[in-house]
Amino acid sequence: MRIVLFYHSLLSDWNHGNAHFLRGVVSELRSRHYDVSVYEPKDAWSLQNLLAEHGEEPIQGFYSAYPGLDSIRYDLNALNLDQVLDDADLVIVHEWSDRTLVRRLGEHRHKVGGYRLLFHDTHHRSVSDKASMAAYDLSNYDGVLAYGNVIRDIYLTEGWTQQAWTWHEAADTRLFHPEVGENSKSLGDLVWIGNWGDEERTAELYEFLIEPVKALGIKARVHGVRYPEEAIASLSSAGIEYAGWLPNYEVPQVFSRFKVTVHIPRCPYVKALPGIPTIRVFEALACGIPLISAPWEDIEGLFTPGKDFLIAHTGEEMQRHLNTLLQDDQMRNEIAQHGHQTILSRHTCAHRVDELLNIYVELEGSEAVETSSKL
Repeated sequence: MRIVLFYHSLLSDWNHGNAHFLRGVVSELRSRHYDVSVYEPKDAWSLQNLLAEHGEEPIQGFYSAYPGLDSIRYDLNALNLDQVLDDADLVIVHEWSDRTLVRRLGEHRHKVGGYRLLFHDTHHRSVSDKASMAAYDLSNYDGVLAYGNVIRDIYLTEGWTQQAWTWHEAADTRLFHPEVGENSKSLGDLVWIGNWGDEERTAELYEFLIEPVKALGIKARVHGVRYPEEAIASLSSAGIEYAGWLPNYEVPQVFSRFKVTVHIPRCPYVKALPGIPTIRVFEALACGIPLISAPWEDIEGLFTPGKDFLIAHTGEEMQRHLNTLLQDDQMRNEIAQHGHQTILSRHTCAHRVDELLNIYVELEGSEAVETSSKL
């Protein structure tokens, strides 16, 4: 089976969380001996920013962390779809792709056929920028992969597609797992890995991160990009170390050296798109670090709040939860182990590949493909 993927970037995860899931899915597909090609634009903004700020070293680190993974960088004007899609069985294009590419793929599918074509949405623009999403021409697509029920339903209700499936993100447990050994020496109490958020969670970062850490006087670190000077100054005044961008393949080692982390979702995911956690939740639980989340409603029942992680409804409750977990080793271990087992039981990239292959089978109308449990 030949699978062709068009995504923003496989090589760079600078301010680009979808790269995390993409890497895990491609690794899993290739482990099952599928022929997978990943195409990304030569001028992808994530890669351009990464190279401008950090040079080639993170790219070499990517190749070391993901041996055998690579992408084909293309110029849209020179892209020959007849050659690229020759003998393809399944083609997926991500919603950060250029509209021209999305349209050309649909036209090629209509003209040539022979493969299934899916659109993959992993963002909140279906509610925050509806006009932009409605401008994509999906008329010749088989359907949409949406990373939450609410987004799936929007595509169907708006008539943007005739078929849509929920395809949540998940943890790549080849890379994201509890770390032990010499590198587990503690660096502090709390670590948060996330970007400032384009003003989509500024108030929440103060209420659920900066102020509780300052009140408790604990040792904390923050990794991420797009932090304005005033945000960095606020972190410093709270005694929080700002450590800049962290390659995602180094996240497990960092998680292993702190006692707890937090989840602070952006406003669109709390108010308009409940039920959709970011991939950071899956990855943190996969690494076995206890997690406390700011308000977020798990309406799809992906987890068991209170057992997989704690919920803090206010900044004061976040402060209490942090204080309790940092002082109670047994409680930290119980939360971490429960969350880790939940990931292993239903939220790995292997589970998502099984789901994807069954969607393909549904479209083909053939017998179910063998899942990972039978391989």
